Amino acid sequence: MKSLKKIGALVLSASLLVGCLTGLTGCASIKSGKRIIRISHAQSETHPEHLGLLKFKEYIEENLGDKYEVQIYPNELLGGAQKAIELTQTGAIDFVVAGTANLENFADVYEVFSMPYLFTSEEAYHEVMNDVDYMQQVYESTNAAGFRVLTWYNAGTRSFYAKKPIYTPDDLKGLKMRVQQSPASVNMANAFGAAASPMSFGEVYTAIQQGVIDGAENNELALTNNKHGEVAKYYSYNKHQMVPDMLIGNLKFLEGLSDEEYQVFLDAALISTQEEMLYWDEQVEAAKQIAINDMGVEFIEVDVGVFQDKVSEVQQEMLDDNPNIRELYDHIQEINKKYA
Repeated sequence: MKSLKKIGALVLSASLLVGCLTGLTGCASIKSGKRIIRISHAQSETHPEHLGLLKFKEYIEENLGDKYEVQIYPNELLGGAQKAIELTQTGAIDFVVAGTANLENFADVYEVFSMPYLFTSEEAYHEVMNDVDYMQQVYESTNAAGFRVLTWYNAGTRSFYAKKPIYTPDDLKGLKMRVQQSPASVNMANAFGAAASPMSFGEVYTAIQQGVIDGAENNELALTNNKHGEVAKYYSYNKHQMVPDMLIGNLKFLEGLSDEEYQVFLDAALISTQEEMLYWDEQVEAAKQIAINDMGVEFIEVDVGVFQDKVSEVQQEMLDDNPNIRELYDHIQEINKKYA
């Protein structure tokens, strides 16, 4: 009952805020003399990203609690990622967690993360993303758009799941598969032989249930946290992408902080990443067991090399079409070699 009341209060608060953002009601960014910091994300309240954001909130309020109160809005309560990014651009909200595919239109360097089989191992992926100094130049590439990335969150390895089993790329032929709203992700799915259907993450469950699409591609937590395993019973480990989620902040707000305050926000962001990663592997394993035992999902091991061969031309086309990804791509390949 308490949790239901909490959810109800959160939805009511979000409804009032959305009304405020659309000009339907009045709202204020100051509460009891404190500046309200609003964060939007698409995941549930048990997801590692939400738990990381709770740590972000805790650290900021411990160090700057006399000035700031952090409010977190999960489950796309403030809209899908693209809408929430626009709200962050304008300063209507302060932070949003979104995938790199959502950032490609603002800084095309982010397109590299949509490249299939960019990373050859999770170790290489983590080393690249944890190199704070190197990634800073990438994070600052969206300054002109009015926002800046503060940190990344591990979103695991993406694979296909559908209403029918997928063993080889041939099994994808003719299937309508949801992909992220990214040209590179669309090209990748089409190269596999699927019919790419980009759409908001929050629409996926209903779209599979109603037969609008046949499946999607994401990590294992999508099966349980978002209940996709109720409507898609086969998960195939073709491991085509490792795409991070990003914590994005309104640039005007960030640049309006004092040096000391800005450092607190940076430290809070890094701590939130550490917290999120602590929970990730544990929750993935738990999600698999729930998907198998409670939802009847079958996990399928496939020959990854067969899938990789299908999209090799997509990699080269991306490098030819977008020279702005070359430096980061080459940097990642050097890290990949360390774990070959």
